[in-house]
Amino acid sequence: MEEKMDLSELIQVWDKLSPGIRVPLAIVLGLLAICAVVSIVVSIYLSISYHRYNKQENSVGMTGEAIARRVLDQNGLSNIQVKSSGSLLFGNSYSHYFHKVRLRRLTWKKTSVSSLAMAVQKSCLAVLDKEQDPDMVKRVRLTPIIYFGPIACLPLIIIGAVLDAIVLNTNGVATIGGVVIGLAMYVISFIMSIMVLKTEKKAQERAYQVAREESLATEDEIDDMKALFRLYNIEYINNMITALLELLLRILMIFAKAELKNNSSSSNK
Repeated sequence: MEEKMDLSELIQVWDKLSPGIRVPLAIVLGLLAICAVVSIVVSIYLSISYHRYNKQENSVGMTGEAIARRVLDQNGLSNIQVKSSGSLLFGNSYSHYFHKVRLRRLTWKKTSVSSLAMAVQKSCLAVLDKEQDPDMVKRVRLTPIIYFGPIACLPLIIIGAVLDAIVLNTNGVATIGGVVIGLAMYVISFIMSIMVLKTEKKAQERAYQVAREESLATEDEIDDMKALFRLYNIEYINNMITALLELLLRILMIFAKAELKNNSSSSNK
């Protein structure tokens, strides 16, 4: 059997697994299927809402770039740049390390409600950063783990396997170590994702406050902003749950492989 079991292999050996492995695997796979359906529905609804609000002119007649620049300057953040970004890589975001508020090309030069919502909220992340908000400080410090933790999981396992086979000549010790460290980083990344959501929601609340104080939006537009952010939050939470379920699936598949290996060894004796 290969070092890594995929779903097709899992299906082939399903009947050979004990109920203690099959039942939790079935539950996790079922929940992942539900999350996939939710993700599709929310993504479609979010895309429709985003584009609808992006066609709706905001009351101040300002572009996303101009609104973000105004919010930043009025909060003493003239050092933060406002840049356009491709929607696939960064999207609408704030970067502490690059001193930038990035806005999608779809909203950067638009005078729409979507551009208003994104510009104010992402600028408010920079304001929270300047104010040394405790959750924002933790988010900034742990950003590398949040984004690279899940990506590092598989390379760590491969490095462990290579060390076992070529360098240490051990029977899986380094591989197990790589699995443990990789999964630990995955778990830490998931926990930190909760903090990201918390800071995003704080910035949303600050955005409503700023929009009112600076007369950037009417109450109807603020309600539209809330509706848009609510969809983003649901999508983010669903992605977090999916990531956790994928982690559980990886762990269960490791146990499944170990069980099959033990059964094979026992039958050969």
